[in-house]
Amino acid sequence: MAYDLITILGPTASGKTPLAAALANRLHTEIISGDSRQVYRRMDLGTGKDLADYTAGGNRIPYHLIDIAEPGTKYNVFEFQHDFLRAYDDIRKRGMLPILCGGTGMYLESVLKGYKLLPVPENPELREKLAGKSLAELTEILASYKTLHNSTDVDTAKRAIRAIEIEEYYHTQPVDARDFPDIHSLIIGVSIDRELRREKISRRLRQRLDEGMVDEVRRLLEEGIAPEDLIYYGLEYKFLTLYIIGELSYEEMFRQLEIAIHQFAKRQMTWFRGMERRGFAIHWIDATSPMEEKVEKIMNLLNTD
Repeated sequence: MAYDLITILGPTASGKTPLAAALANRLHTEIISGDSRQVYRRMDLGTGKDLADYTAGGNRIPYHLIDIAEPGTKYNVFEFQHDFLRAYDDIRKRGMLPILCGGTGMYLESVLKGYKLLPVPENPELREKLAGKSLAELTEILASYKTLHNSTDVDTAKRAIRAIEIEEYYHTQPVDARDFPDIHSLIIGVSIDRELRREKISRRLRQRLDEGMVDEVRRLLEEGIAPEDLIYYGLEYKFLTLYIIGELSYEEMFRQLEIAIHQFAKRQMTWFRGMERRGFAIHWIDATSPMEEKVEKIMNLLNTD
Protein backbone atom coordinates (compact mmCIF):
# COMPACT_ATOMS: atom_id res chain seq x y z
CA MET A 1 0.00 0.00 0.00
CA ALA A 2 1.31 3.44 -0.90
CA TYR A 3 2.14 5.80 1.94
CA ASP A 4 0.34 9.12 2.53
CA LEU A 5 2.96 10.42 4.97
CA ILE A 6 6.44 9.80 6.39
CA THR A 7 6.82 10.35 10.14
CA ILE A 8 10.25 10.88 11.70
CA LEU A 9 10.28 10.78 15.49
CA GLY A 10 12.90 10.58 18.19
CA PRO A 11 13.94 12.06 21.52
CA THR A 12 15.44 15.51 21.88
CA ALA A 13 19.03 15.79 20.51
CA SER A 14 18.64 12.68 18.31
CA GLY A 15 19.12 14.60 15.05
CA LYS A 16 15.64 13.95 13.66
CA THR A 17 15.24 17.40 12.04
CA PRO A 18 18.43 17.26 9.89
CA LEU A 19 17.37 13.75 8.81
CA ALA A 20 13.88 15.00 7.88
CA ALA A 21 15.46 17.87 5.91
CA ALA A 22 17.85 15.55 4.04
CA LEU A 23 14.95 13.22 3.18
CA ALA A 24 12.72 16.14 2.15
CA ASN A 25 15.49 17.37 -0.15
CA ARG A 26 15.75 13.90 -1.70
CA LEU A 27 11.97 13.62 -2.20
CA HIS A 28 11.42 17.31 -3.13
CA THR A 29 8.83 17.70 -0.41
CA GLU A 30 8.05 19.71 2.75
CA ILE A 31 8.13 19.14 6.51
CA ILE A 32 5.30 19.49 9.03
CA SER A 33 6.60 20.05 12.56
CA GLY A 34 5.14 17.88 15.32
CA ASP A 35 6.56 19.83 18.26
CA SER A 36 4.28 21.27 20.94
CA ARG A 37 6.48 24.29 21.73
CA GLN A 38 8.04 25.28 18.40
CA VAL A 39 4.64 26.66 17.38
CA TYR A 40 5.41 29.79 19.46
CA ARG A 41 6.97 32.89 17.92
CA ARG A 42 10.07 34.41 19.56
CA MET A 43 10.57 31.22 21.59
CA ASP A 44 13.51 30.00 19.55
CA LEU A 45 16.52 28.99 21.65
CA GLY A 46 14.36 27.65 24.48
CA THR A 47 12.43 25.34 22.16
CA GLY A 48 15.52 24.24 20.22
CA LYS A 49 14.02 25.53 16.99
CA ASP A 50 17.32 25.34 15.05
CA LEU A 51 15.83 26.69 11.83
CA ALA A 52 19.23 26.26 10.18
CA ASP A 53 18.51 22.50 10.28
CA TYR A 54 15.87 23.02 7.59
CA THR A 55 18.59 23.10 4.94
CA ALA A 56 19.92 20.20 2.89
CA GLY A 57 22.00 20.00 -0.26
CA GLY A 58 22.23 23.79 -0.31
CA ASN A 59 18.41 24.08 -0.42
CA ARG A 60 16.03 25.60 2.14
CA ILE A 61 13.36 23.04 3.01
CA PRO A 62 9.86 24.50 3.45
CA TYR A 63 8.36 23.80 6.89
CA HIS A 64 4.93 24.19 8.48
CA LEU A 65 3.53 24.70 12.03
CA ILE A 66 6.51 26.62 13.38
CA ASP A 67 6.02 30.23 14.59
CA ILE A 68 2.22 30.14 14.28
CA ALA A 69 1.14 31.11 17.84
CA GLU A 70 1.89 33.95 20.23
CA PRO A 71 3.82 33.33 23.48
CA GLY A 72 1.52 33.30 26.48
CA THR A 73 -1.22 31.42 24.63
CA LYS A 74 -1.86 27.71 25.21
CA TYR A 75 -1.73 25.91 21.87
CA ASN A 76 -3.11 22.38 22.18
CA VAL A 77 -3.48 19.06 20.40
CA PHE A 78 -6.97 19.98 19.13
CA GLU A 79 -5.53 23.00 17.31
CA PHE A 80 -2.59 20.92 16.13
CA GLN A 81 -4.88 18.39 14.44
CA HIS A 82 -6.62 21.15 12.49
CA ASP A 83 -3.39 22.91 11.55
CA PHE A 84 -1.73 19.62 10.60
CA LEU A 85 -4.61 18.67 8.30
CA ARG A 86 -4.53 22.05 6.57
CA ALA A 87 -0.78 21.75 5.89
CA TYR A 88 -1.05 18.04 5.00
CA ASP A 89 -3.86 18.60 2.47
CA ASP A 90 -1.98 21.54 0.93
CA ILE A 91 1.20 19.49 0.43
CA ARG A 92 -0.69 16.44 -0.90
CA LYS A 93 -2.68 18.57 -3.36
CA ARG A 94 0.65 19.74 -4.79
CA GLY A 95 1.61 16.14 -5.47
CA MET A 96 4.15 15.67 -2.67
CA LEU A 97 4.58 13.19 0.18
CA PRO A 98 4.67 15.21 3.45
CA ILE A 99 7.15 14.48 6.23
CA LEU A 100 5.89 14.87 9.81
CA CYS A 101 8.83 15.39 12.16
CA GLY A 102 8.82 15.90 15.92
CA GLY A 103 9.20 14.61 19.42
CA THR A 104 5.79 15.38 20.95
CA GLY A 105 4.31 11.88 21.08
CA MET A 106 0.76 13.05 21.76
CA TYR A 107 0.74 15.30 18.68
CA LEU A 108 2.20 12.61 16.43
CA GLU A 109 -0.12 9.91 17.68
CA SER A 110 -3.20 12.14 17.44
CA VAL A 111 -2.83 12.31 13.65
CA LEU A 112 -1.37 8.85 13.05
CA LYS A 113 -4.22 7.19 14.96
CA GLY A 114 -6.85 9.62 13.73
CA TYR A 115 -8.39 10.48 17.10
CA LYS A 116 -11.32 12.84 16.87
CA LEU A 117 -10.62 15.52 19.45
CA LEU A 118 -12.90 18.21 20.80
CA PRO A 119 -12.01 21.56 22.37
CA VAL A 120 -12.11 21.07 26.14
CA PRO A 121 -13.63 23.83 28.30
CA GLU A 122 -12.24 24.72 31.72
CA ASN A 123 -13.75 22.91 34.69
CA PRO A 124 -13.55 25.31 37.70
CA GLU A 125 -14.96 22.72 40.14
CA LEU A 126 -12.35 20.12 39.15
CA ARG A 127 -9.55 22.71 39.27
CA GLU A 128 -10.57 23.71 42.80
CA LYS A 129 -10.61 20.06 43.88
CA LEU A 130 -7.08 19.49 42.51
CA ALA A 131 -5.60 22.83 43.61
CA GLY A 132 -3.80 21.61 46.73
CA LYS A 133 -2.23 18.48 45.24
CA SER A 134 1.47 18.09 44.47
CA LEU A 135 2.83 17.41 40.98
CA ALA A 136 3.58 13.79 42.03
CA GLU A 137 -0.02 13.28 43.19
CA LEU A 138 -1.40 14.86 40.02
CA THR A 139 0.84 12.70 37.82
CA GLU A 140 -0.43 9.61 39.63
CA ILE A 141 -4.04 10.67 38.97
CA LEU A 142 -3.21 11.29 35.29
CA ALA A 143 -1.63 7.83 34.99
CA SER A 144 -4.93 6.24 36.10
CA TYR A 145 -6.69 7.28 32.88
CA LYS A 146 -6.70 4.77 30.05
CA THR A 147 -7.08 7.33 27.27
CA LEU A 148 -4.43 9.29 25.45
CA HIS A 149 -2.41 12.05 27.03
CA ASN A 150 1.14 13.22 26.55
CA SER A 151 2.63 12.88 30.03
CA THR A 152 6.07 13.79 28.61
CA ASP A 153 5.15 17.47 28.72
CA VAL A 154 3.59 17.47 32.20
CA ASP A 155 6.27 18.97 34.43
CA THR A 156 4.26 21.59 36.32
CA ALA A 157 1.17 21.23 38.51
CA LYS A 158 -0.71 23.64 36.23
CA ARG A 159 -0.07 21.49 33.16
CA ALA A 160 -0.97 18.32 35.07
CA ILE A 161 -4.32 19.83 36.18
CA ARG A 162 -5.10 20.81 32.59
CA ALA A 163 -4.20 17.29 31.43
CA ILE A 164 -6.56 15.76 34.03
CA GLU A 165 -9.26 18.24 32.97
CA ILE A 166 -8.91 17.03 29.37
CA GLU A 167 -8.98 13.36 30.37
CA GLU A 168 -12.02 13.87 32.60
CA TYR A 169 -13.87 15.68 29.80
CA TYR A 170 -13.27 12.85 27.34
CA HIS A 171 -14.22 10.31 29.97
CA THR A 172 -17.64 11.96 30.33
CA GLN A 173 -18.07 12.98 26.67
CA PRO A 174 -17.64 9.80 24.59
CA VAL A 175 -16.73 10.51 20.98
CA ASP A 176 -18.62 8.54 18.36
CA ALA A 177 -17.50 8.50 14.74
CA ARG A 178 -14.08 9.83 13.85
CA ASP A 179 -13.96 12.75 11.44
CA PHE A 180 -10.20 12.52 11.00
CA PRO A 181 -8.86 10.79 7.88
CA ASP A 182 -6.99 7.49 8.03
CA ILE A 183 -3.39 8.27 7.15
CA HIS A 184 -1.03 5.46 6.18
CA SER A 185 2.40 6.57 7.38
CA LEU A 186 5.85 5.07 7.23
CA ILE A 187 7.20 5.72 10.75
CA ILE A 188 10.92 6.17 11.26
CA GLY A 189 12.41 6.36 14.75
CA VAL A 190 15.85 7.86 15.34
CA SER A 191 17.58 5.75 17.97
CA ILE A 192 20.41 7.29 19.96
CA ASP A 193 22.53 5.69 22.68
CA ARG A 194 21.55 6.93 26.13
CA GLU A 195 25.01 8.19 27.07
CA LEU A 196 25.50 9.94 23.72
CA ARG A 197 22.06 11.50 24.08
CA ARG A 198 22.92 12.80 27.55
CA GLU A 199 26.22 14.22 26.29
CA LYS A 200 24.51 15.98 23.35
CA ILE A 201 21.75 17.38 25.59
CA SER A 202 24.26 18.86 28.04
CA ARG A 203 26.44 20.29 25.27
CA ARG A 204 23.44 21.78 23.49
CA LEU A 205 22.12 23.32 26.70
CA ARG A 206 25.44 25.10 27.33
CA GLN A 207 25.54 26.28 23.72
CA ARG A 208 22.03 27.69 23.83
CA LEU A 209 22.76 29.50 27.09
CA ASP A 210 25.90 30.97 25.48
CA GLU A 211 23.80 32.08 22.50
CA GLY A 212 21.48 34.12 24.71
CA MET A 213 18.66 31.88 25.93
CA VAL A 214 18.41 33.83 29.22
CA ASP A 215 17.97 37.07 27.26
CA GLU A 216 15.29 35.42 25.11
CA VAL A 217 13.22 34.58 28.21
CA ARG A 218 13.92 37.99 29.75
CA ARG A 219 12.57 39.70 26.58
CA LEU A 220 9.39 37.62 26.75
CA LEU A 221 8.87 38.71 30.36
CA GLU A 222 9.53 42.33 29.37
CA GLU A 223 6.83 42.00 26.69
CA GLY A 224 4.40 41.54 29.56
CA ILE A 225 4.01 37.78 29.47
CA ALA A 226 3.29 36.62 33.02
CA PRO A 227 5.98 34.46 34.67
CA GLU A 228 3.42 31.73 35.39
CA ASP A 229 2.52 31.60 31.68
CA LEU A 230 6.16 31.00 30.74
CA ILE A 231 6.57 28.48 33.59
CA TYR A 232 3.56 26.65 32.10
CA TYR A 233 5.64 25.76 29.03
CA GLY A 234 8.02 23.77 31.23
CA LEU A 235 11.69 22.86 30.79
CA GLU A 236 13.81 25.84 29.65
CA TYR A 237 11.02 28.39 30.14
CA LYS A 238 10.19 27.11 33.59
CA PHE A 239 13.73 27.10 34.99
CA LEU A 240 15.01 30.22 33.23
CA THR A 241 11.97 32.18 34.40
CA LEU A 242 12.56 31.00 37.98
CA TYR A 243 16.19 32.15 37.64
CA ILE A 244 15.24 35.56 36.22
CA ILE A 245 12.64 36.28 38.91
CA GLY A 246 15.19 35.34 41.57
CA GLU A 247 13.83 32.01 42.81
CA LEU A 248 16.86 30.01 41.63
CA SER A 249 20.56 30.80 41.38
CA TYR A 250 22.22 30.34 37.98
CA GLU A 251 23.90 27.13 39.18
CA GLU A 252 20.63 25.73 40.56
CA MET A 253 18.83 26.66 37.34
CA PHE A 254 21.43 24.92 35.16
CA ARG A 255 21.58 21.78 37.28
CA GLN A 256 17.80 21.39 37.61
CA LEU A 257 17.17 22.17 33.94
CA GLU A 258 19.82 19.71 32.76
CA ILE A 259 18.24 16.96 34.88
CA ALA A 260 14.74 17.89 33.64
CA ILE A 261 15.77 17.68 29.96
CA HIS A 262 17.39 14.27 30.50
CA GLN A 263 14.19 13.08 32.20
CA PHE A 264 12.11 14.55 29.37
CA ALA A 265 14.11 12.64 26.72
CA LYS A 266 13.63 9.45 28.72
CA ARG A 267 9.87 10.04 28.86
CA GLN A 268 9.82 10.65 25.11
CA MET A 269 11.39 7.23 24.52
CA THR A 270 8.89 5.66 26.94
CA TRP A 271 6.07 7.21 24.89
CA PHE A 272 7.51 5.92 21.58
CA ARG A 273 7.91 2.41 23.01
CA GLY A 274 4.31 2.68 24.16
CA MET A 275 3.30 3.54 20.60
CA GLU A 276 4.86 0.26 19.47
CA ARG A 277 2.82 -1.61 22.08
CA ARG A 278 -0.27 0.20 20.78
CA GLY A 279 0.32 -1.25 17.32
CA PHE A 280 2.50 1.30 15.52
CA ALA A 281 5.34 -0.19 13.44
CA ILE A 282 8.37 2.05 14.04
CA HIS A 283 11.47 1.41 11.92
CA TRP A 284 14.43 2.43 14.08
CA ILE A 285 17.53 3.98 12.51
CA ASP A 286 20.83 4.56 14.33
CA ALA A 287 21.41 8.27 14.90
CA THR A 288 25.16 7.85 14.40
CA SER A 289 24.90 6.34 10.91
CA PRO A 290 26.06 8.62 8.05
CA MET A 291 23.23 10.84 6.75
CA GLU A 292 23.32 9.31 3.25
CA GLU A 293 23.00 5.83 4.74
CA LYS A 294 19.99 6.88 6.84
CA VAL A 295 18.24 8.44 3.86
CA GLU A 296 18.93 5.33 1.72
CA LYS A 297 17.45 3.09 4.42
CA ILE A 298 14.26 5.17 4.42
CA MET A 299 14.10 5.19 0.62
CA ASN A 300 14.42 1.38 0.64
CA LEU A 301 11.60 1.09 3.17
CA LEU A 302 9.44 3.39 1.04
CA ASN A 303 10.04 1.28 -2.04
CA THR A 304 9.66 -2.14 -0.46
CA ASP A 305 6.82 -1.85 2.07
